[in-house]
Amino acid sequence: MTVRTVDPARFRTVLGHFCTGVTVITAHDGVAPAGFACQSFAALSLDPPLVLFCPARHSRTWPAIRDAGSFAVNVLAEEQRELSAVFGTRGTDKFGSVDWSPAPSGAPVLAGALTWIDCRLEAVHEAGDHYVVVGEVTALGEQSSGRPLLFYQGRYTTTEPVGADLGGLLAWAGPDDWL
Repeated sequence: MTVRTVDPARFRTVLGHFCTGVTVITAHDGVAPAGFACQSFAALSLDPPLVLFCPARHSRTWPAIRDAGSFAVNVLAEEQRELSAVFGTRGTDKFGSVDWSPAPSGAPVLAGALTWIDCRLEAVHEAGDHYVVVGEVTALGEQSSGRPLLFYQGRYTTTEPVGADLGGLLAWAGPDDWL
């Protein structure tokens, strides 16, 4: 028996200080599209190219995505807050008022997304009250020059420019260091 030493409400509050991007994970089973808003998304590996996302175990949409065997990750733009809310709501016709086109896998690519990542389902791991889903990247979308939609401390936010270019002084470490 595990003794809980971390209060769930405090855990949520503390982790809320970590800013995340907002994505919509989509799939198409040949009959109907499926999708949900997801903040738990990350790059995992460059070689082979892998990404991960974490759906809740109680998600009604996850089984449709799992059964499709492939999915697309739609990276939302700052002006897509309402779209995020639609895909974050249960029981609605999420695709009824959304323009989309199929990725190579057939998964919906949402109009206006900053970019998209098409994936083949590689692995699913149980992890607490969620699953960790690993996808092998099979295709990449073009990139928009827009700004991303972010989530921070329980609300939507976006990036702001950081001033003058400092000649790489504050640049990211090389790819070998962060991925």
